[in-house]
Amino acid sequence: MEIENETVVTEFILLGLTQSPEIQLLVFVLILIFYLIILPGNFLIILTIRSVPGLTAPLYFFLGNLAFLDASYSFIVAPRMLADFLSERKVISYRGCITQLFFLHFLGGGEGLLLVVMAFDRYMAICRPLHYSTVMSPRACYVMLLALWLGGFIHSIIQVALILRLPFCDPNQLDNFFCDVPQVIKLACTDTFVVELLMVFNSGLINDPPVLPGPSGLLCCHPLSYS
Repeated sequence: MEIENETVVTEFILLGLTQSPEIQLLVFVLILIFYLIILPGNFLIILTIRSVPGLTAPLYFFLGNLAFLDASYSFIVAPRMLADFLSERKVISYRGCITQLFFLHFLGGGEGLLLVVMAFDRYMAICRPLHYSTVMSPRACYVMLLALWLGGFIHSIIQVALILRLPFCDPNQLDNFFCDVPQVIKLACTDTFVVELLMVFNSGLINDPPVLPGPSGLLCCHPLSYS
């Protein structure tokens, strides 16, 4: 019987990295160590930038936001992954999977755009030093920050909207330790060629964003175009 516009699957089983209990324990310890180093490190960067009066340049403003995005991004997958290493049945609900997908692409897309903005900032500082204070004014920095958050949200909502239209049925096993778009799409009970094409196009817009206006016309945002 053909299933149309109906989600049969209510949960997904995460196969994880390995099924060996010994290896799971080893990976759990290693990831926990890295997590306990990286997370405080990001918060220390934010605290340092906010507490030192001299760190007011756009570079430090964007660096603080990058540390915040990194810390937030680590909250999406790492805690649940660590808990799953200690659990026999690694299950995530359908809604939980969609929520995880949304925040992964929301923060991931925003971080990708933030790196582009930081590259543009360095381009202006090195190649257009006389225009730097004008182009990278505090107002412009906040506008860029708002734009990258909006860009990450639009990118994520498109990905989620495309997945929500797909019907899912058995099997419901994801060959991963978190919900990722390629693995989730493979479980759909329909032809996903058009959906995959749209998702590749959507991701391509994040990886190759449009140009930004500069003092000498249009300046391409992509770091490879600065040479």
